[in-house]
Order: sequence, then structure tokens, then C-alpha cells
Amino acid sequence: MTIKKRYEDYIKFIVYFIVIILINLAGVTLFDRWDLTENKIFSLSEASKQVVSTLKEPLTIKIFFTKNLPAPHNSTKQYLHDLLEEYALYSNKNFNYTFYNVSPDENDITPKTRINRELAKNYGVYPVQIRNVEKDEVKFQNAYMGLVIIHGDMIEQIPTITSTDGLEYQLTMAIRKLNNKTSALLNIEDKIKIKLFLSSSLYAIAPHMRLQHLNTLPDELEKVIDKINNKSYGKIAFEYINPSDDENIKAEAEKYKIPSFKWPSIKSKNVTAGHGMAGLVMAYKANVISIPLINTVQVPLIGVQYSIAEIKEMEEVINENLESLIDINEDIGFLSDHGAETISSFSWGQRNQSGLSVFQTLTSQNYSIKNINLSEGSIPDSINCLVMIKPVEPFTDFELFQIDQFLLRGKSLALFLDPFNEIMPGRQKGFGMGQMPPQYIPINTGLEKLLRHYGVSVNNSYVLDENCFKQEMPQEYGGGQRPIYFAPVIKEQSINNNHLIMKNIKGIIAMKISPLFLDKDRVAQNGLLAEKLFSSSDKSWEMAEGINFDIRFSRPPKRPEEQRSFPLAYILEGKFSSFFEGKPIPDKIVADEDSKEAQIKKTNSAGQAKIKTEGDFISKGKPAKIFIMASTEMLKDQLLDPNGRDPNTVFIMNTLDFLNNREQIVAMRSKEQRFNPLRDTSAGVRTFVKSFNIIGLPILVVVFGLLVLFRRRSRKNRIQIMFNQQGT
Repeated sequence: MTIKKRYEDYIKFIVYFIVIILINLAGVTLFDRWDLTENKIFSLSEASKQVVSTLKEPLTIKIFFTKNLPAPHNSTKQYLHDLLEEYALYSNKNFNYTFYNVSPDENDITPKTRINRELAKNYGVYPVQIRNVEKDEVKFQNAYMGLVIIHGDMIEQIPTITSTDGLEYQLTMAIRKLNNKTSALLNIEDKIKIKLFLSSSLYAIAPHMRLQHLNTLPDELEKVIDKINNKSYGKIAFEYINPSDDENIKAEAEKYKIPSFKWPSIKSKNVTAGHGMAGLVMAYKANVISIPLINTVQVPLIGVQYSIAEIKEMEEVINENLESLIDINEDIGFLSDHGAETISSFSWGQRNQSGLSVFQTLTSQNYSIKNINLSEGSIPDSINCLVMIKPVEPFTDFELFQIDQFLLRGKSLALFLDPFNEIMPGRQKGFGMGQMPPQYIPINTGLEKLLRHYGVSVNNSYVLDENCFKQEMPQEYGGGQRPIYFAPVIKEQSINNNHLIMKNIKGIIAMKISPLFLDKDRVAQNGLLAEKLFSSSDKSWEMAEGINFDIRFSRPPKRPEEQRSFPLAYILEGKFSSFFEGKPIPDKIVADEDSKEAQIKKTNSAGQAKIKTEGDFISKGKPAKIFIMASTEMLKDQLLDPNGRDPNTVFIMNTLDFLNNREQIVAMRSKEQRFNPLRDTSAGVRTFVKSFNIIGLPILVVVFGLLVLFRRRSRKNRIQIMFNQQGT
């Protein structure tokens, strides 16, 4: 019997061993994984899968990461390794990646390590200093934490990776950009022309402008462009032009708006009076970009200061503008007339004067910015989304007709509007510190009647909120926090997280924002879907008259019934009906004068000609989208993160992507939004939780211990009774 049982045990052991081997073999061949995180942050997004699965040319990622890094950098490397494995899993044969050893062996740099470090340097990846706490001692060490992406002859760098936040987004967008750029360059037929306009007459005055190396610029720039040309499949043609030699060339330079300089004679320096031009022009077909080479800055009490572009900066600028010229990104339109705030493609030495530099940079990374002038022409069909940022001048009926028909063609509108135009008066004596308060003039462009027809409008007021940003006051002013009521803090309970744009966004900061009114009957009549994206808290109120943003005079209303929640952002979707249905189709008016007033006069004015509208009139359109928010301040630099990671920036970029039908990009960006503030609770709840943690938990432990003791005694008694019964 014993031998038979032992034999059965051996059989079971062999069977179990074979089953384990088969399970492991199945695990190797039938790979699968489960991501149990709420936002699937460890799973590859659909956008990433699509990018790597459609590569047409070999793409290689070279990673330079120091081994045995302290936390949290060690987990960053592991996350990067796992992420690249995911890319490889869903990619085709054109995706490859390699980790290079840049770590010394026992503090000794081997020849192989030295070669890898030199390779990293050639790719622009340099070590960074990190902090390492070891044996209660803080030390600093240099570590490599970067990578390069090579696609054909082109390179994209991520020189420093210190966090896993947004890493998949950075990688996917970089791969997508390289893939689009390679395809665009291979498909273009004409050369991309780069012309350097530089007057030799400037060489005499350059040392006195502190531009000592201006005469070497043509040769240095030619070397940079040759380098770029070698990586761009030889699609660039460079030409150096001296406007000083030919009046016709001078006229061409003026056509491109090349900056010109004039100077008087300086007898003490043997400099004669003269003038010259300096600038770079990049052109491909109808696309032209002018880049200034000499930057001028007016410094108070000192005067005009001049500086010349560094060669390394020029290489970056030319690369960026090259991408814009050949349209590797999808086009996005920005209204450039009617007094609207404008942005443009990146160029050296220029900063957006309206405080939209961060918004401009983030947008140009993913889109080709096209400025749309409605007074000069129609909206190109290549534009899927038209962005309007605070237009202040009236639209003609013909221009409104263009916007209406653009929407009905299945396109999108992103409207960042303001109800008032803030007019800053000159300095006046006898008022405070000598400065009169600004005036707020209601804006009426005619766009309002178009929006009312679609079912939404902007109230002529601003929203103030007790749930607002709190400014930390310095000790010399008494310390503490001062509420900025015109900067409402929008918390999770006021955010519609069911909409893709707002998914995983737990809080944003608004600024000088106005409430919206939704005409539900009009929306229903048009058969549209209107979704509120976020609203103010129940502790908010309107400021419609006597507008003053001086925080010293801002106080919540005394009556609670004056406070309520206000909708602050809407998105409308569906098949819109035309505002001009049943009305005469407006004609374009061409005036003899160039002024805006001349363009909007009545059609029977003298000196004006009617141009009949061409094309078929659309009365009921294709599915389209309108986003509206009455705050341009939320696009300003102070509320946006240059790295694109904070909730405000994610919200703005999600909006643009959603309106351009890039839902997969929105989903990828949103899943990595990890801002998770604590929910607001009442004072009573906080007191209960605090008391429970201090008193309740120890009591529960004691009660649990007593229950265990009671159970053991009961078990002991039952066993004792059982043995007593057996003994009897």
C-alpha cells in the first residue's frame, strides 16, 4: 500500500512538472499582459500603436542611461525599457531600439564606455547632475538620461528624461513628426530655397553695433545649411545675396520685408553714412518665411541694443521653419484680422507681444499655423479648425457668411472670446498712484448674432468666485493668503470628466472669465448636442457693472442668493443649420479705401463694387463642432506650462486636438494627467476623520483583540467539553 502511494506521488509530481513547463512555454509564445491602473498608464495608447505600426522607413532609438541610479531615476529607466518593449510589440520590422552602456565598471571607464559617451555627445546627449542620498550623506553624481530617435538621416532628441510623466506622449509625437517629415521630404519635387540677404555695407558699422562676427556669418550659415541639406535628402538650395550691389535685389528684399538699417557718418571711426539689410528667407512654392538675423532691443536709459543669432540657434530655427514650409503637420487656422490676437510659426528673436508665446510654441509643435484674413479671402479647405482669439472689430455680413459656410462644411470653430475690450488710459494726476483705472468697452463684432442662432452666447460680465486662487502674501504685508476672486479654481465636482477633452482633469484655474448662456430650445431646434465642459462653484457671482479687478475692492456679495454656479465652457456638436437660410446671400464689398471703416459701409456707397458669392449655398451642414469659452487670459503664458503637463495646458491642447478630429492624441495625453487633489470636505467631516484616526482606530484595535480573545476561549472550551465527553 505504501509503495503504491509513493508511486502515485511520483506520477503527480511528473504531471505537475510537465504542466508548469507547458505553462511557461505558452507564456513565452502567447504573450499578454493586464494593466489594472485606472487610466491604463502602463498600456500603449492607440495613437502610439498606429504610429509605430505604419513606419515606412527604418527607425532606431538609441538610449543612453546610466546604470544603478538612485530612486526615482532607477524606476524611470525601467519604465522606459518596458515602454519601448510595448512599442516593439505593436510595431513592424522598421522599429528598433538599443540601450548603450555609459556606466563605468567599478569607477573605471572602459574603452567601450568611452566610445558610447562620445557617441552620446555627438547626438547632443550630455550628463546631468542628480542628487544621491547614500548613508545619510547627500552626494551629487553625473548621469546620462537621454535618447535620440533616428529616422533616415534625421534626428530627434530627448536629451534629458527625469520623469515618466508624459514620456509616451513625447516619444509618440517625436516618432510621428519624423515619419511625417521623411514622407514629406521624399515626396516634394521642387527645391526648398533659402536666401541670405546680407548687405556688405553692414560690415563697416557692425563692430560699433557689437556685431563683431557679422562678416563670417555667410560662411558659417552655409555650413549649417549644408549639414541640414545632407539630412534632408538634398532638397535645399542655398543662395547668398548682397543687396548693396543691385537695386532690383534691394526691391526683392523689401518685398520679403527684410529688416533694413540706416546709420549716420562717424568721422572719428572712419565710418561713412549708409544703409544695409540683413535677413533670411525660406521659400517653398507659395509658402514664405522671413527670419531676422539681427535682433534689436530698446533698453531704457541705454538705447537700442543689437545682437546676432547664434549659429546653433539658427540651425534649430531653420529646422523648425523647414517643417512648417513643407507642411509636415496638419494645418490649423488662426484669425489674423478684426483686431484678433495672433500667433505665428516660431522664428528667432521674436516673442509674442500678446503674452501667447507658450501657446504659440505648443501649437506650432503639432500644427502648421496658417493666418486667415477674412477681409482678403476665403478660408482654405485644408483648414479643419479655425481659432478666433478675441476679435474686436466688426465683421461684415460676407465675412460672417464665410464663417457660417466653413462650419457647415463639417469644420470646427474654437472661440476664445472676451465680452469687453480693456482700454488702458494715460497717466492722470490725482488718482491713487497716478494711474486711472482701465475702461471696459463692450465688444460687438456681429459674431454674437451668429452664435445666438447656434444656441449659445456670452454674457457681458465677469465671474468672481470664493473658490479662487489664493495669493501668498509676504511677511512684510502681514503674511497669510489673499483671495484673487477673478481667478476661479475649477474643481473636480464642477468639471465634466465624461467628455474626452476633460477626461482625468481634476482641476484648472480660470482667469477673467465670463459666463455663457445656452439657449436649450434653439439647440434642440437645430438638433445639436451641447455639453458643458466646466462651470464655476456655487459660491460665484457676476460682476457686470463698475468692473474693477483691484483685489482691494473685491468682496463677495452679502446676500447668499446672489451666488450660484455659472457655465464657463461649452462644446456644441452636430449638423448646424445656416444663419443665412431664407435670407439674401451677402456679397463681398471691395472699397476704394484701405480702412476697415470703408470695407463695412453700406453696399450702395460710392466707389464700391459687389462681388457675387461663388459656390453652392449650404443650408444644413455636415457634423461639425464649436468650442466656446469667454476668456483669452487662459491662453496667456502665466497660465500655461511650456512642458505641456499641467491641467490648464492639457485642457487647451486637448481642445485643439479634439476639434481637429485627433481623439487618439487626446486620449493619450489625458491618461497621463496625474493631478489628483483631495476632495473638499466640510469642517465637520474633517473633525470626524481626525477624531476617528486619533481615538476610533485604537478603540477598534482593542475591540478586535477582545473578539479574538473571546473566540480563542470559546474554542478552548469547546475542545475541553469534547474531550470530557469522550472520556466519559
